[in-house]
Amino acid sequence: MMKKTLAIAAAVAAVTAVPSGEASAQARDQIRIVGSSTVYPFASSVVEQFGNDTDFNTPVIESTGSGGGLELFCAGVGVQHPDITNASRRIKASEIKRCQENGIQKVTEVKIGSDGIVFANSVEGPKLELTTAQIWEALAAEVPVDGKMMKNPHQTWSDVDSSLPDAKIEVYGPPPTSGTRDAFNEMAMEAGCSEYEVVNSLSGDAHEEACLTYRSDGAFIEAGENDTLIVQKLVQNANAFGIFGYSFLDSNRDKIQAAEVNGYAPTVANISEDRYPLSRSLWVYVKNAHVGVIPGIPEYIAEFTRESTWGPNGYLVEKGLIPLPEEQRETQRETARNFEPMDPEAVM
Repeated sequence: MMKKTLAIAAAVAAVTAVPSGEASAQARDQIRIVGSSTVYPFASSVVEQFGNDTDFNTPVIESTGSGGGLELFCAGVGVQHPDITNASRRIKASEIKRCQENGIQKVTEVKIGSDGIVFANSVEGPKLELTTAQIWEALAAEVPVDGKMMKNPHQTWSDVDSSLPDAKIEVYGPPPTSGTRDAFNEMAMEAGCSEYEVVNSLSGDAHEEACLTYRSDGAFIEAGENDTLIVQKLVQNANAFGIFGYSFLDSNRDKIQAAEVNGYAPTVANISEDRYPLSRSLWVYVKNAHVGVIPGIPEYIAEFTRESTWGPNGYLVEKGLIPLPEEQRETQRETARNFEPMDPEAVM
């Protein structure tokens, strides 16, 4: 049987329009996967292995960002909707509600491992030691000046702190649809702005706006979901920095280096033990209504959760995945292979 070629960044066209509902998915001969650009390298490796080792057609996988993937995933049941989505942050209550409104009543949630978000630049550039406060002050639209929130005046890193290089602030980061952006907002921007009394005096929407509104004067550039493109831009400009997952650092160490954040480097040990402040969990979500209807979903999940795949010596470690502790892997494997539906209340 001739294998289908791995399809990258392509969506499956709708074959038949079907009504929403738990049992309304109709036959499609390939699994369709969307979601996080951070999880994409890991899932792509599993897709390729699955395609090579089984008689099922190689799944189609698309990098849409975590938010974009969950939007597609939660749009409904049927061949025109994805079967699986990957995310570099946990599903939100609002997304669960949207799934339910569109007839998706049962979803299996699988934590597949850990990752860190790195703040990186070319190996030809300066090696920085940053704090989350300095990162926020470099990137926020408004920062405290003489006790008042003012338009960010910092043009160079030395403007933020005299100990930092006298180099233009130029940072390539993910768009709002990205799980990396969501995680960076929480772990870097919100953590950083909390160091400032004038920001903490704000409440509600005003506080969130102050913490999470990025400057729009060219110092922060939304670079899309293509982390490989960000790495290329860093190689071309030794003064520029990029925000992306640890896996891209790990696979490009000859080109880029990561800053320490709050005194910790993004190493496997520091990320897995949550010492590195920009650490996060990675997730896979399966639409249970498609299991047993779209061929190969149980087998794909079995491949993803093998010790030889996601364990300490698995092939995903070579891609930069940081495995869960053994006990957590066993729990997550059982949940995944039994397609145990997640409890929506757990994230409400």
